[in-house]
Amino acid sequence: MALYWIYPSIFILYAFRPCQGLRNYPDNEVTLLDSVSALGDLGWEAYPAEGWEEISVMDERNTPMRTYQVCNVMEASQNNWLRTGLIPRHGAQRIYVEIKFTLRDCNSLPGVPGTCKETFNVYYHESNSDTPPPLRHLRESQYIKIDTIAADESFTQTDVGDRVMKLNTEVRDIGGLTKRGVYLAFQDLGACIALVSVRVFYKRCPLAVLNLARFADTVTGGDSALVEVRGTCLEDAEELEPTRMFCSADGGWLVPIGRCVCRPGFEEVDGRCQPCRSGFYKASAMDAYCVKCPPHSYSHQDKASECVCERGFYRAETDPRSMACTRPPSAPGTPISTSNETAVTLEWSPPRDSGGRGDVTYSVHCRKCSSESGVERCTPCGGSAHFSPRQFGLPLPRVLVTELLTRTTYSFSVEALNGVSHLSPSPRTLTTVNVTTSQAVSVVLKERRSKDSITLAWHGPDSSEGNVLEYEVTYYEKNQQDQNYTVLKTKANVMTVDGLKPGTTYVFRVRARTEGGHGNYGGEIELETSHEDMLAVGDPNQFTILLASVAGGIVLLVLLVACFVVSGRHCGYIKAKQDPEEEKMQFQHGRVSLPGSRTYIHPHTYEDPNQAVRDFAQEIDVSNIRIERVIGAGEFGEVCSGRLRLPSKREIHVAIKSLKAGYTEQQRRDFLSEASIMGQFEHPNIIRLEGVVTRCKPVMIITEYMENGSLDTFLKKHDGQFTVLQLLGMLRGISAGMQYLSEMNYVHRDLAARNILVNSNLVSKVSDFGLSRVLEDDPDAAYTTRGGKIPIRWTAPEAIAYRKFTSASDIWSYGIVMWEVISYGERPYWEMSNQDVIKAIDEGYRLPAPMDCPVVMHQLMLDCWEKNRSDRPKFGQIMATLDRLIRSPSCLKPLANSSWEEPPSPEAGVSTVEDWLESIKMSQYKEQFSGAGYVTLDSVLYVSASDLGKLGVSLAGHQKKILTSIQSLQDQQHQQQQTHVQV
Repeated sequence: MALYWIYPSIFILYAFRPCQGLRNYPDNEVTLLDSVSALGDLGWEAYPAEGWEEISVMDERNTPMRTYQVCNVMEASQNNWLRTGLIPRHGAQRIYVEIKFTLRDCNSLPGVPGTCKETFNVYYHESNSDTPPPLRHLRESQYIKIDTIAADESFTQTDVGDRVMKLNTEVRDIGGLTKRGVYLAFQDLGACIALVSVRVFYKRCPLAVLNLARFADTVTGGDSALVEVRGTCLEDAEELEPTRMFCSADGGWLVPIGRCVCRPGFEEVDGRCQPCRSGFYKASAMDAYCVKCPPHSYSHQDKASECVCERGFYRAETDPRSMACTRPPSAPGTPISTSNETAVTLEWSPPRDSGGRGDVTYSVHCRKCSSESGVERCTPCGGSAHFSPRQFGLPLPRVLVTELLTRTTYSFSVEALNGVSHLSPSPRTLTTVNVTTSQAVSVVLKERRSKDSITLAWHGPDSSEGNVLEYEVTYYEKNQQDQNYTVLKTKANVMTVDGLKPGTTYVFRVRARTEGGHGNYGGEIELETSHEDMLAVGDPNQFTILLASVAGGIVLLVLLVACFVVSGRHCGYIKAKQDPEEEKMQFQHGRVSLPGSRTYIHPHTYEDPNQAVRDFAQEIDVSNIRIERVIGAGEFGEVCSGRLRLPSKREIHVAIKSLKAGYTEQQRRDFLSEASIMGQFEHPNIIRLEGVVTRCKPVMIITEYMENGSLDTFLKKHDGQFTVLQLLGMLRGISAGMQYLSEMNYVHRDLAARNILVNSNLVSKVSDFGLSRVLEDDPDAAYTTRGGKIPIRWTAPEAIAYRKFTSASDIWSYGIVMWEVISYGERPYWEMSNQDVIKAIDEGYRLPAPMDCPVVMHQLMLDCWEKNRSDRPKFGQIMATLDRLIRSPSCLKPLANSSWEEPPSPEAGVSTVEDWLESIKMSQYKEQFSGAGYVTLDSVLYVSASDLGKLGVSLAGHQKKILTSIQSLQDQQHQQQQTHVQV
């Protein structure tokens, strides 16, 4: 019978007291069954009837609660069963059972036989049916045992009298479920127990919103597998990079990847996309915020992705949406013409109003005019006229028109055009000038030819063209026009040209210069001098002349070479041998770039460094900044946190670097150079520059605020608190930022955990830009900068030895950062001096794997530390490796410091303990073994793990290696004994 005199039901009431608030469960738990929340009888099936008993009690808030108890401890051979109804699993592969109960100490029950128990069993049965077999036909083989439950705290009669109950809570899990639901069964074998509450639940990763992406409720996977979940962009957002996160087995989200951005017309405010207000717009999803409409444009409605141009203003298709609307230019100035017989040169001034654009070009329209019966008629010139450099799209306000007819009137109209002229319906404004060509000179007579002269005669232009001031005669030796020609002038219409070569053909041209300018050449004529030998053989005078000519030529050649060398040296043009990588680079306007890549511009290439700041950093009015508190100090001054509120933008949290008073102009330039570089970068894993303050004191640099500070300090503060996947997520962010910088051809030179900043979402961002490095003479020193020192222990060997900083040297530094992250901010190479670090690396030493470091991660570090820089991976390859590890976390399970390779078996020739330790690479313990008396191999055959601990072999891996080798020695001895017996 039940011992109610010992086990009063009043204790159930007090047992429930600690359960208040039981319904406030974590967000990542979904309850399938909660006995405390039942409004009526639980209706669970009990067998036999005198076993488990359902009772109703009131909690402190007078709410009825149902529970089960059993206390048949006076009778032996108890087997009392209690079974729940079907509990649907709702798709969960793993469920958890939480049992809260009280249990009576058997020793406190007087007269109870020795069969009294202080435990009970829990079973489950997976089924698709709502009607299981009755308990009276129960067979234990139909149920799977979950566990035997024992109480951590039991109560006694004294506890009941003192009204102090001790509640036990146990949680067990059931995995690999596939059917519709499960039945839970509780078996009592003779205990005095009360089930205060039974709750069945499964875990999920609750709905989360991150990076403008929504990740739905996700049921955790079976075992310890991660479930990859694709994110869905929030309303009015679009996917920039595929978003996904991993749901862990304990119901937590891990490693966010990718992000969404607000689509055009919307900006991010408090994690949501809000429409741009009237008068503002956002043209691209890559833009951060809505901005005010550019000049001569407007947006009267919200959600504007571009602003509409005002009447009379236009925007070309190729114009960026941020560009002000423009209009066609006004008419150009009246052309000034200079005409000859068949050519006209036109020049004009640019339009007074360019329409607000810099792409003004000019087009020239030509018409030929004639007068018939007193009426002037003009027709298009067609293809008869030739325009140089061209007729349409002229970049400069001038043109040469040739192949015109002489003594003909032409009308030239010039119009100015720009990129929006074709969009305007208004007629275009032309500027017109009329030009009449003159008559050309024609050669009609050749008077005389001799061996060294030719006489020419010609007709001049008509007198109506004006008085001829002079004639210009040009001639050159046929087939050598590009090498030499001669120009002679005369006022007569006849000329004798002397000093020609015998038997040589010359080409002559003649033109006249009148008051209207030069006319065109009247055509070419070829004339040949008479034949005669140029050099008589044996003539001493001629030989002397030839020798003098040759000598003079040699002297002239020597002078030319000397001038070239002197000129080259004066210009500083002495080309040194280039590195193969440097030969691939192009140097244009101060920027260094590889073909086809996006580059950054070094501020030092500017003659005026202030111009670099103006080009790349936004000037911020100091009234928009509110400084709140000092958070640190740098070389140039204090670092504060504060608030930035720009017009028409929301207030944001920022970090403020200020330049201390009393600075020099050089210090000011050095301080702002970092902003000039940082302003060129735009990437989620690069610290973002908000702007600068340069027009008042103190000079400031404003950046985004990173709540968790530097990565090394953050890791030290949270030592051991992150999963490997979370650490991988941080490293992936750093590699993404460095890949971006390498593609921009920017070499960081100071990549270290102290220069990585972490925000509240654990996003890592690369910082500290723009500091040039110089190697000191002191070999134990570091690279000095205007911002401090760069420790040798982060720097690649070639950068230390040859000052060769490349993306490959940044890869080396990234490997050190990986080591820092996995070791939670431990100092690389510990207390070794810089000189010792340089020597050790040169001899092939590399940092060992930190504690709990996966093998694949340490191997990636070693790849980054390859001595030959060409053998190191690129940042893109590192990104791909990290993504593969995140998708396959099982690859991270083998740890480098617990995966010792199997020790080699001792060679048969090994005869001493020292030789044996050498063969298994454990020679560092020679003195410990010899000092303890282990001097023969037979003496070490029975060394145990505890013996090794006494010898000072404390590392578990070293113990395993030695014990495995001792087992191998024992096997060898056993084989030798067997062989001896057979013989």
